[in-house]
Amino acid sequence: MTNISNLASLKLSEVSLSLLLPLYIRALETPRPNAILRDDRAVEVVEKLKLNSFNFTQAQVREEVQISILLRNRQFDRITTIFLSCYPGAVVVHLGCGLDARFERLDNGKVEWYDLDLPEVINLRRELINGETERCHLLACSALEPTWMDLVSIHLPRQFLFLAEGLFMYFEEQQVKGLVRALQDRFPNSELVFDAFSPLYAWGNNLRVTRTHIGAEA
Repeated sequence: MTNISNLASLKLSEVSLSLLLPLYIRALETPRPNAILRDDRAVEVVEKLKLNSFNFTQAQVREEVQISILLRNRQFDRITTIFLSCYPGAVVVHLGCGLDARFERLDNGKVEWYDLDLPEVINLRRELINGETERCHLLACSALEPTWMDLVSIHLPRQFLFLAEGLFMYFEEQQVKGLVRALQDRFPNSELVFDAFSPLYAWGNNLRVTRTHIGAEA
């Protein structure tokens, strides 16, 4: 597998580059004795990408930002675990999955799982993680494209859980509303879990992007 030594070689858009921050934070947290969240796959991917050579220092990403991202990751894990305890054979669609190996962390042996992201991200994911199995599938498209709904709807009437972590902040308001309405129409009785960002948080994110040149403005 190819070692990637600089950001330019990743050929990712600004929005897609935003996946590197939570990935790196999970890798930093994993070896700590009282880790908020452990993700051995994140450690492996960070080593392959050689992200230690970049400016992901605490001076640029404050401790409270790191903690908030870790708590968000953990809460999404917990909600998914609870959902699967109620519906073990459900379908989970992780919108904007990035390089998160949530399926590996939460697989109960019955869930049908879809990791969805832009083609450039899915291509990188195939190289670094792969992870496709009989029950874990990769979808290379925007969450705003309706075609992916046609693909996953073959599992109806099973229960569906849609995860949108750190995603909606990059969409326009009308795009979010349109996606939510489409999910409601196509997958009645499904659940959608997402996080919302205040104008102040968006401002802080944009300031970090300007300082680190990693990611995209909200």
